[in-house]
Amino acid sequence: MGLCYSVDRTTGKEPGETSTTATTAETADERLGSGRWRRPRDLKGGGDIEGIPQVLGRLVSNGSSKIACLHTQQGKKGTNQDAMLVFENFCSRDDTVFCGVFDGHGPFGHMVAKKVRDTLPFTLSTQLKTTSESNQNGLVGANGFQIKCTEEEEMQTTESEEVQKTESVTTMDEQWCELNPNENNDELPEMYLPLKHALLKSCQQIDKELKMHPTIDCFCSGTTSVTLIKQGEDLVVGNIGDSRAVLATRDEDNALLAVQLTVDLKPDLPGESARIQKCKGRVFALQDEPEVARVWLPNSDSPGLAMARAFGDFCLKDYGLISVPDINYHRLTERDQFIVLASDGVWDVLSNKEAVDIVASAPSRNTAARALVDTAVRSWRIKYPTSKNDDCTVVCLFLQDSSLAMEVSTNVMKHSHKEESIESVSNSTSKEEDEIVPVKDEKIPTSCGIESKMMTMTLAECISVAQDDEEWSALEGLTRVNSLLSIPRFLSGELRSTSWRKWL
Repeated sequence: MGLCYSVDRTTGKEPGETSTTATTAETADERLGSGRWRRPRDLKGGGDIEGIPQVLGRLVSNGSSKIACLHTQQGKKGTNQDAMLVFENFCSRDDTVFCGVFDGHGPFGHMVAKKVRDTLPFTLSTQLKTTSESNQNGLVGANGFQIKCTEEEEMQTTESEEVQKTESVTTMDEQWCELNPNENNDELPEMYLPLKHALLKSCQQIDKELKMHPTIDCFCSGTTSVTLIKQGEDLVVGNIGDSRAVLATRDEDNALLAVQLTVDLKPDLPGESARIQKCKGRVFALQDEPEVARVWLPNSDSPGLAMARAFGDFCLKDYGLISVPDINYHRLTERDQFIVLASDGVWDVLSNKEAVDIVASAPSRNTAARALVDTAVRSWRIKYPTSKNDDCTVVCLFLQDSSLAMEVSTNVMKHSHKEESIESVSNSTSKEEDEIVPVKDEKIPTSCGIESKMMTMTLAECISVAQDDEEWSALEGLTRVNSLLSIPRFLSGELRSTSWRKWL
């Protein structure tokens, strides 16, 4: 999400941009021999990120691996401000994966999103290492989180440690970290509480770094963040903003279910609204968009942020906006199939159930994320033809082996075919009892794949056309406009003042 004029004023893209378009352009320059030297990139190795060495198993652009796939597509509002990440073998553990989706907003939202994407995994690794060193017992044991930080990860935290030493004032984020209710330790594994504490500290530290960043202006720019850390069967999900994580699982009848793992942290939630109003911020919706609650400054009708938590956006940090993640734990079972992380560009037009059905019915795991993005883009055109569609980003993490997943799918198909055959036999038996069977005109259902034209359509197009006539409602909330409405007007040289409060 973001504003249409959100571009990098210097180069047109942030240093280290890893989009498919940028990569294709660089490859073309090298082939044509334009004379410009380009450093080779290994997208599956993590890309060439500014200040961050290439890391094996780190995916940041459209692609896939054995256990995950990810895809992003730019909307009609300008620069793609979404960022995504899949980090396999996180903290040098074979059973640990780190995934994230970051949705930027504001003039420099794309830079903020990529900065958080690049620094959060390494900052979290360092925090976990510090925790393990401070406690000699460590996070060892059957379910412990053993940390093996690499030299590259240690190099990334030098600047972070310096910033952390200079910041001694208690912030609202620190207060909310302390106010979180105690967890039921009896039902949680050993790895959860240390990991939760490390994630809270990491988000707090990254927000401080953004505030002091010399080149990224985060005064009215920020990003959401939905991240997950999967270690074995343990799953920890952290959410800041209105991006979402959804788990696809099967019930006792092998029917696919969608379980929402996060809460969309909108300003009109009771707890979020109470915190913002307590800090003198205002929460209300405009008349032309009554379904979209926004956060406003106490004495100015700006900036109108459509979320209650975010990295950056320091113009609102004194008025109730925080960067504290909402962290939850989930124990995975053999019935759990995959997890979908996506920005609100997807959830604004598709329900949780529709999303997991699209991923489950994709031709292959490699194309699942793209199928969901394509369907969301087409749904924008159909449901809101007069609106500019938002950036759409999806990360799919598969929890079962491909062979096992196919076996489960085959069993489900056999089960459904068996029920259909039993039903057809019963219907034929009942018809034989009647001497005259009335002939009814059978209407061809307007479903996917019955017409020759639809036979040539893609999966995303087929699903979207099938859902065109269905009534649709967004139970989880709806946002079809920019996350940030307006920006306070200041002189450019005054934005870097040591105290912003005097301008508010």
